[in-house]
Amino acid sequence: MSDQPDNGGPERKRPTAVYVISVAAELSGMHPQTLRIYERRGLVMPARTQGGNRRYSDADIEVLRRISELTNEGMNLEGIRRVMRLEAENARLRAELEQARSIAVHAIEDAERNQRGARAAQHGSGSELVPLKQAVAVFGKRASIFRRD
Repeated sequence: MSDQPDNGGPERKRPTAVYVISVAAELSGMHPQTLRIYERRGLVMPARTQGGNRRYSDADIEVLRRISELTNEGMNLEGIRRVMRLEAENARLRAELEQARSIAVHAIEDAERNQRGARAAQHGSGSELVPLKQAVAVFGKRASIFRRD
């Protein structure tokens, strides 16, 4: 938690629904009646107080701004609904892909680590030192390591 007061600036996103419809309309650049229409059409779902009043979050404001962009491009509400569903699905799939990539990277790192450990154990490096008897062999003579003691 921060000691500094919330100044409501754009750098601070509100995770909860706090904006009344008039403030949400102003922040999104729309008329409050337009927000009601979008809610009826299922494009945005603001939270409700116990008294039934709408409360919009920063995420809701971003959705409203995206709707505004798409309407400015000439898209109708059904087209907007489909685009927003596809964008949400795309974001979900990208997150899944990133998670799968992360799992794969960790699996590869673990496999390489295990392989290095197995090679080290085979070659006697690390803490598993094996004494080695060395001898110099002269051509034509039997090396001392072949002698029976």
